[in-house]
Order: sequence, then C-alpha cells, then structure tokens
Amino acid sequence: MLRALCSLLLLTAAAQAAKTLEIYFIDTEGGQSTLVVSPSGQALLIDTGYTGFGGRDANRIKEAAKLAHVKRIDVLFLTHHHMDHAGGVKNLLEVLPVQSFYDHGGDVENNNKYSEEYTKAMGSSPHVVYKPGDKIPIKELDITVLVGSQKHIETKGEANPFCAGLAPKDGETGENPQSGGLVVQYGKFRFADLGDIVWNEELALLCPENHVGKLDLLLTPHHGTHLSPIADYAMAPRVVVENDGPSKGGSVAAYQMWHGMKGLEDFWQLHFALAGGKAANSPDTFIANIDQNCEGKYLKVTAHEDGSFTVYNSRNKYTKTYSVK
Repeated sequence: MLRALCSLLLLTAAAQAAKTLEIYFIDTEGGQSTLVVSPSGQALLIDTGYTGFGGRDANRIKEAAKLAHVKRIDVLFLTHHHMDHAGGVKNLLEVLPVQSFYDHGGDVENNNKYSEEYTKAMGSSPHVVYKPGDKIPIKELDITVLVGSQKHIETKGEANPFCAGLAPKDGETGENPQSGGLVVQYGKFRFADLGDIVWNEELALLCPENHVGKLDLLLTPHHGTHLSPIADYAMAPRVVVENDGPSKGGSVAAYQMWHGMKGLEDFWQLHFALAGGKAANSPDTFIANIDQNCEGKYLKVTAHEDGSFTVYNSRNKYTKTYSVK
C-alpha cells in the first residue's frame, strides 16, 4: 500500500512538473495568427490571418490546433480589423468553433462599425469590447490587456531610461493605432503581443514609465515593418519573434533596432525577409520559412512556470532551450 501511494505521489508530481504553456506562431504570409494553449487545454487565438487563398490561413490554424489537441477556440482576440489580422474570421469558423469574441470595438476605418461578415460570424456568441487592464479568461494563465483604442494600461511601472529624446509623431491614423495588445503570464514566464501598434502607442505604453514590465518573449509590433522607438528596450525580451512575410514586414531598420538591444539572446522569424538580404535576417536555423513559396511552417514555444522555455522550428526540427535566468 505504501509503495503504491509513493508511486501515485511521484506520478502526480511528474504530471504537475510536465504542465506547460504552448504558443504557436502560425505563418499567415505577413499577417498574424498566434495560438496560445494553456496547461488546462484552453485556447486563446490572437487574430486569424487573411481571408481567401482557399482557406489557407484557417487550415494552418486548424493544423496547429490539432497538434495542440485543441478542438475549439475559447477566446478569439482580434487586435484590430485589418484584413491580415481579422480577414480570416469567416474561414476560421468553417474549421473550428469559437466560444467568445474579443475586440477593441468597431472598425474606425468603417465609421466605427463591424463588418457584416464579422457580425455574422459572431452571431449570438459572447462578445466583449476589451479595454486596457481587462483580463482574458483562460485557465491557469494571467492574461492582461495592455493597449486598445489608443489607450494603455495605467499600472505603475519603472522609469524607462530609453525614453530620452523620443517624441510623438504626426499622421498616425486608422486601425493600427487602435490595435489591441496583451501580456500572457504563466508563473515567471511572460510573453507580449502588441498587435500592430505604431510609434505613438508604443511610446505612450513605455514612456516615461514602462507599463509592460520585463519579458521573456515578444512578438514584434506591426510585423517588424517599422522602426520602433528604442523605448522598447525596457521590455528586455530574451527572445523576439517576427511575424513577417517574404515581402511584408522584416524591415532592415527594425532588424537593426532589435539587434542593438543588449541582452537579446535570439531573433526568430516566420519568414526570410527578401528586402534585407542575408545581412538583415537571422541565420536560416532560426527562420521557419526560407523560400518565398513555402509550406507555411510554424514556430512553437513551450514554456514552464519557472520561466524557462524552448523554441521549436517546424521546418528543420531545430529546438533551442532558454534556461531559467
């Protein structure tokens, strides 16, 4: 009896130790779709990629969900209403059910209205217009909305030494400045996805205080299409993932900005960015898709409560572990 009890306790401890957070960065050819799966098996999907292309992006989401043993999306979080982020909602509903819909409100480029397709897709499902500070209800994860509708979370943050000399810019309009963003925390591990916010919103979130805090993992704002303010350095991510396409995102300026940050361990990419050539791309080992006409390979992060995590490249099966720091 005692031996059986000890065995049971050991198995229970092993099962608890094996609990992980999984994040799939799905290739949508320069759009975004990121699948976050909690240890409990609940799923948060951030954006849906493009519409059309024979349901390409929805099918890639479905394949990632299958690998994660996910049969439904508990929360669909739309950062904003541009077609490379929200276009695939209709296609998604054709392959996976969605329990609830979260967005920043109506499309400001469409008189603050929702598209007919999005409204139809939501139907009578629960719908939440999020605001900074809101929590996203996924079990075993602490998920907080950081930005949305040109507002940011107001929690006390540390003074940001990288703000000196930075100032807002004129001419930022449309959906990108409205973009939502969030931080996902599992124990000591922290991952942030800031959607497509641009210069002024990043500045407001990070200056003069850093309202995000330190990160382990960051998805590049706006696909790495623009030069982010170096105020982003205060987030101090160990690893950055860029959701670029072969000819969208992955700007040379963005690449150089991130590589100028002390403490960055690695920069992973969904695609080789054609504009920059070899000098402005990571080594092929860290790129999920190196050819322009690709198979839509993904990057997968597996994170533990102690803050350690691994990144897996599905193209070449390369895995790198980032130990507790």
